[in-house]
Amino acid sequence: MTFCRSDAFWRSSTQGSDLLLRPWLHDHGSLTGRIVARCEKFSVQPVKNGLARIAYDEAAVLGIAPHRLAWSREVFLYADGQPVVFAHSTCAVQQLRGAWRAMAGLGNRSLGSLLFTHPLVSRQPLHFKVLPAHHPLYCRAAAVLSAPPARLWARRSLFYLNNSPLLVTEVFLPEILRLRA
Repeated sequence: MTFCRSDAFWRSSTQGSDLLLRPWLHDHGSLTGRIVARCEKFSVQPVKNGLARIAYDEAAVLGIAPHRLAWSREVFLYADGQPVVFAHSTCAVQQLRGAWRAMAGLGNRSLGSLLFTHPLVSRQPLHFKVLPAHHPLYCRAAAVLSAPPARLWARRSLFYLNNSPLLVTEVFLPEILRLRA
């Protein structure tokens, strides 16, 4: 899929990222699975699950009018008690009654438990972005950090189930580097 002009700041390269972070950014498998394999205790802390106004670039990628509400889920992924990823997922409201209806009932289970086990789910290429401190996703992700860095790296991609898109964005927190890549 080609992203539209409003999405120009998301890119296909991680040039300028920390070398230790690149394996995490570029992994096409389940991020949850990768974290679970590298820690003793994994957990998901739901932050938000419901209707929200999404960013213009998200609306454009999903084909939703910017002024319309969409369904949004936000969680923190924890490894051994430390937050390592902030995940933000969104789709059109009507998809909760259709292809993505299982999303509404995930609770404290990871989205990866659905995405990477369903045989009909397909994933589009990853895109990356450096989030500066004023970016809305940075602000929500940094809420659990005692000493937030100047910027955070994020990646996102579209998943499709029965031609219905779901946009998943993952913001990598500093503690992710404590896990073996």
